[in-house]
Amino acid sequence: MKAYRLVPVIAMIASACGGGDAPPADSPDSAPAPAAATPAGPMAPTGPLSIPEWYAVDHDARTVALTITAGATPDNNYWNYNGFTKGQLAITVPEGYTVTLELVNQDPNMAHSLGISAELSNFATPPAPNPVFAGAITENPQSMIDATMPGESETITFVADAAGNYTMVCYIPGHTAIGMWLFFDVSADGEAGVRGL
Repeated sequence: MKAYRLVPVIAMIASACGGGDAPPADSPDSAPAPAAATPAGPMAPTGPLSIPEWYAVDHDARTVALTITAGATPDNNYWNYNGFTKGQLAITVPEGYTVTLELVNQDPNMAHSLGISAELSNFATPPAPNPVFAGAITENPQSMIDATMPGESETITFVADAAGNYTMVCYIPGHTAIGMWLFFDVSADGEAGVRGL
């Protein structure tokens, strides 16, 4: 069976019917179509930098210690980190520092996990559990029965060895879609602390 190209035939028919003429140069129809807008990702908080009680930095030892509590408040069905969701907080650590992060799960009903992800905009599906830093992810991060369960805690340690903008996410299916993610930045200039909206 032969395959036919319909494009030339359609062009000839349009031309024969007067549809092939280009609009005059000054016609509004001659203007190029506007480029489709590229959706921007969520905006990171720009508030003042502060050091909350759950954040400890030692510049001499080049270490940061963080206590991140899943379900710290009942907000967002307990699916929050230290009471924050949907990028309302940006945690900043200096480049090259060793980060020790304790995930404490106070959600009375649900397992949670934590990892540092390269994803910055699409949270409708859980990001792939591939942390940007070696060791920057809790165990069994996608499991609702083997991740950090209610009343449990888990500690991870990693080196934040590349400056950039990242996120802290829960990999349990559906949790990032509901807002269980925060910004996690690694500063090249030694900046340390958190920013809120």
